[in-house]
Amino acid sequence: MVLRIRGYALPHGEFVDLYADGDRWTTDPVPNAELAAEGWLLPGLVDAHTHPGATSPGDPLDDGVLREDLLRHVDAGVTLIRSPGLAGDPPPWFGEDPDLPRAVHAGPWLAQHGQFFDGWGNRVDHAELPSVAAAQAARSGWAKIIADWGPEDAAVPVDVLKAAADAVHATGGRLAVHTQHSAGSTAAVAAGVDSVEHGMWLDSGLLPDMARQGIALTPTLSGFQGMLPGLRDRPDGPAKDWLLGGTEALGPLVAAAVEAGVRVLAGTDSHPHGLIADEIRALAGTGIRTHDALAAASWSAREFLGLGGLEPGAPADAVVYAEDPRTDLGQLAAPLAVILRGRRVRPHA
Repeated sequence: MVLRIRGYALPHGEFVDLYADGDRWTTDPVPNAELAAEGWLLPGLVDAHTHPGATSPGDPLDDGVLREDLLRHVDAGVTLIRSPGLAGDPPPWFGEDPDLPRAVHAGPWLAQHGQFFDGWGNRVDHAELPSVAAAQAARSGWAKIIADWGPEDAAVPVDVLKAAADAVHATGGRLAVHTQHSAGSTAAVAAGVDSVEHGMWLDSGLLPDMARQGIALTPTLSGFQGMLPGLRDRPDGPAKDWLLGGTEALGPLVAAAVEAGVRVLAGTDSHPHGLIADEIRALAGTGIRTHDALAAASWSAREFLGLGGLEPGAPADAVVYAEDPRTDLGQLAAPLAVILRGRRVRPHA
């Protein structure tokens, strides 16, 4: 059965009438196509920073947990995820199962010795980091480096990050970098990586350089904001100052990044999964346009990850809402239909 959707398609709000020709949209009418839904159409939501498959830091990848996490993403309208770090090599169905989101991943995290969660990722010497990152990117398209970790930890030197970025790019791959320190974010931007994850303590003066180089920012804002009450109750000290100050600065950083022309991506980071609407609301809460907050979790993120939107020839993903979500983010909780690979996956046909 060929599915059909029609309505006002974002980002432009133009009326479209689309048919799913397998896994591609077409405007060529198909007789007897089933009208799945009509209303306001988004090109499928994206969670660009999520780590499904392990319940707690250090746990091994569990296929059952992975499937449950991905189903929660689909329930929220997410049709594409990026996992910049996984607890293990994913099973062959990851990103391919017709009922679960499309997926790209960076394999295991790559960290310096003595940093990151025990049991997760690979600790790599600086001399080996470029070749290890390049080998991972050659396998999966992305690599992920933990540029810094705790408040007293040293960041990966800029020359090492630059060598890693160059090596990854030479394979045709891309490099994501976790950073929560000023030195780490400065090194990441100077190295020309592809995305800065979190970006806590990133100097706003670097934003024009990020925009010029096409470096995306994934602030995982809602996750940090959820920690604020507990952070404020902690005993005073350097660790509290670092984490609380950096978290409170993230919202203004997001607003400045959008104004500077940096591509901002929506990512939820950790358990529970399926909370992309929370991240969209958090981004909108920084004062940026709701249009731009939705872009970070839909058409802009899809473009960054190599997928089209609601046009002929693009992958047949969409989320349909009764009203314009730009004027009512409450619509995100009640999609009329989620279309993935040309099939209605939510609600079930």
